[in-house]
Amino acid sequence: MKKIIFGLLLLAGATAVGQSPFDGTWVSKAGEQLPQNPFRYSLDNESFHCSCAIGNIDIKADGYDHKVSETAYWDTINVQAVDANAVAIIAKRAGRTMFTEIDAISQDGSTLTQTVKDTTEAETVTIETHSQRIERGPAGYHAISGSWRAFKASRSSNGAVIRYKCTKDAFSAETPLGEKYTAKFDGNYYPVEDDPGHTMVSARLVNLSTVELTSKRNGKIVSVSHLSVTPDGKLIHAVFENKEGNTKTTFDFEKQP
Repeated sequence: MKKIIFGLLLLAGATAVGQSPFDGTWVSKAGEQLPQNPFRYSLDNESFHCSCAIGNIDIKADGYDHKVSETAYWDTINVQAVDANAVAIIAKRAGRTMFTEIDAISQDGSTLTQTVKDTTEAETVTIETHSQRIERGPAGYHAISGSWRAFKASRSSNGAVIRYKCTKDAFSAETPLGEKYTAKFDGNYYPVEDDPGHTMVSARLVNLSTVELTSKRNGKIVSVSHLSVTPDGKLIHAVFENKEGNTKTTFDFEKQP
């Protein structure tokens, strides 16, 4: 969810001299943002458990808001089985809806389609992920129960674009939705503007084509991004490590003319 959307903001680099090959506008390539780790759901008549992008959650599945361990983006989760093949999940912070997720399972039970609406920004960003079943849940449990692995993902265009401006001393990143930061290559942490999670970012220039970016919230490291630019300057290859969910996601960005 938001962790995956924020990963877009953490990809930038700089050359030591002259204009950086990262300067300009980049677009995320569809289908590239896939967690490498499988995830698991369990839902019966009384409770919901997940080990997935939103963390390890155990709450009642009764359609009411329930307090969970507070994160930068939510403090309550609401889960309800819509029918035998669909589940609705709503995440809120201080009563404000931050994410709405609809999970739909195919009639044969082999495919899960997750549609997430991220409302933390000025405009809603939609992310759709398709996953294949690895293992079924116990007999009598909801169809979502079991383990899954993502194989395809896409997002709305307003959540796939980012602009970079880099120098030998610092780099800047900005999304069309208003999130932006400028960080120096000095090991310090710099704030991301217009981020409800109040994320801080530190940048390290490994070499002319490799950058490591570390993000922190409330004094705790929550993600590390490793990225590299291809020799032709047309693509950015990156790996986003989510330290909170212990997941790893790959990214490819294509430079726009």
